[in-house]
Amino acid sequence: MSVSYGKLVIVGAGKVGSAVLNSVLRMNIIDDIVVINRNKDRALGEVLDASHTTAFAYSSNANIRVGDYSDCKDAHIIVITAGPSILPGNHDRNTLLKKNVEVMDSVMKQITAYTKEAIIIIISNPLDVLTYYFQKKYDYPADKIMGTGTLLDTARFNKMLGDLCGVDAKNVVGFVLGEHGSTSFIPWNTVNIVGVPFDDLAEKFGLKAPIDKEALLNETKTIGPHIVDLKGYTSSGVSLAACRIIGAIVRNEHCIVPVSTVMNGKYGYDDIAMSLPCIISKSGIDRIIELPLDEQGRKDLRISHDHLRELIDLI
Repeated sequence: MSVSYGKLVIVGAGKVGSAVLNSVLRMNIIDDIVVINRNKDRALGEVLDASHTTAFAYSSNANIRVGDYSDCKDAHIIVITAGPSILPGNHDRNTLLKKNVEVMDSVMKQITAYTKEAIIIIISNPLDVLTYYFQKKYDYPADKIMGTGTLLDTARFNKMLGDLCGVDAKNVVGFVLGEHGSTSFIPWNTVNIVGVPFDDLAEKFGLKAPIDKEALLNETKTIGPHIVDLKGYTSSGVSLAACRIIGAIVRNEHCIVPVSTVMNGKYGYDDIAMSLPCIISKSGIDRIIELPLDEQGRKDLRISHDHLRELIDLI
């Protein structure tokens, strides 16, 4: 069956899945939404709760319903949120590896029984390993399976840097790349604000002291786990990151965002998935952009690669 453009399937109706559902509705992104969850009562509760919001002027008039995996057969986009998340006091996403491989295996078996045409967005962690492993295991088209990756990390970094310089985050051009986790890195030689290179920002924006790169990178990495410690989980930021990708697909934007993707020879690597800037359209990933990394950036990329490769070798 051909793809029904504008049809979204959300797998998982937990905190993140429900946040994705409500964010999609608030942003008027898509008109046809199906929620799949092992506990169908939970899914029905989320669908009923969300469906009532469509009466408000700011929300879409989408068709929302509980479904099953047969609904994937003509889906345009499938978002996978299933599986446990990190808990307060345990910030290592990789501790979820064994359990979420089992969960994702069950999910992917059922999805691929119906389609290999839908664009899959993985939120479950550790998403880089899951993205690579299941793209290879199920021979899923590499341009149609991606993780939200460092998109949220990048948004946080851009906001922090913009605040330091007293400018809107949308004026910041900079990416957090690599693993969505402890070995993520920022290629500082590519960071700028309206063309002003990172190393010149303090002078051009009248800062009292140079910006501490390591402190800024560390804050970017640790803010997510800190939120988990404070409220028990994260959902708002990652749901909006997923919606950014969904919107780019539905609107055929050809925007450039960092998502986790199988590298296919970029920088000489093809044996892992990690976040790189990608052009996103209605077809999925149109192209991976290979940024001109300096020597430090290439070292950081290698560290992230080697760490992810070790995790993949475990499974």
